[in-house]
Amino acid sequence: MTTDTDAPGPQDRDHRELRLVLLLLALVVGLLITTAAVYVARVHPTFAQPMGVGAAVMSALAAIAGVVARTFRR
Repeated sequence: MTTDTDAPGPQDRDHRELRLVLLLLALVVGLLITTAAVYVARVHPTFAQPMGVGAAVMSALAAIAGVVARTFRR
């Protein structure tokens, strides 16, 4: 009797839905943070430059996290 270990099981579908929900939640939180940053930059222009530096650092950290995650998957 042979079994196919590559076939997705019922648990994989549950995890796939959970990953989708977490991805959408992260997207919503990211959009809220971006909207808040734009609002603060428009209301208080003196904060625009420090927030730009913070956005650059966050972008770099996200890129590094993506590379690390992709490396661990392989």
